[in-house]
Amino acid sequence: MKASPTTEKYSAIADDLLAAAPLNELGPGKPVAAIRARLADLSVQNIFGPHAVKDQTMAEACLSGLWLRFDYLDESHEISQSIHNATGSFWHGIMHRREPDYGNAKYWFHRVGQHPTFPAIHSAVRKFVASAAAAEISNEPAVAFLTNSSAWDPFKFVDLVELANRGRSKSVNWCQEVQRIEWEILFDFCFSAAAGKSP
Repeated sequence: MKASPTTEKYSAIADDLLAAAPLNELGPGKPVAAIRARLADLSVQNIFGPHAVKDQTMAEACLSGLWLRFDYLDESHEISQSIHNATGSFWHGIMHRREPDYGNAKYWFHRVGQHPTFPAIHSAVRKFVASAAAAEISNEPAVAFLTNSSAWDPFKFVDLVELANRGRSKSVNWCQEVQRIEWEILFDFCFSAAAGKSP
């Protein structure tokens, strides 16, 4: 997700941070110590410059997402649990899935309901699966929903991540890529909403 030197996707600060973003583990991972001070210095104002913040809550959701992207689950959780809307619940659910606390993750995904990002996640995941080597997972029933479902199902994804983390699925790398897709689409939605743009 590296930004081109001449093209700004979000803001200079956000783009620079995301150029160093890891492909997250399915579990809690190891916080990226080299980025911690930069994350701690982030504020709703400086991360959006030069864009004006039109929606403070969605801007805070971006901060939660950035902490999570660099494996700071506690810091992300502290922010997401204070965001009382479907998007806050979405970040909260992802954090608990990675913790891992699968039951709690599902509780928060129930609170999400049908998030506006689900169609885009569903479409992007189907494209990813179609472009990848499907033979790797073709014999795994738990993975079938990635190609056969008519909509994004966060609960089935929680189940798949749990199987992968317990060594009962060969789809760890696939799940990491799907998790990345999910994060990028949700972050993009939050940033656009915070800046008052159509997501």
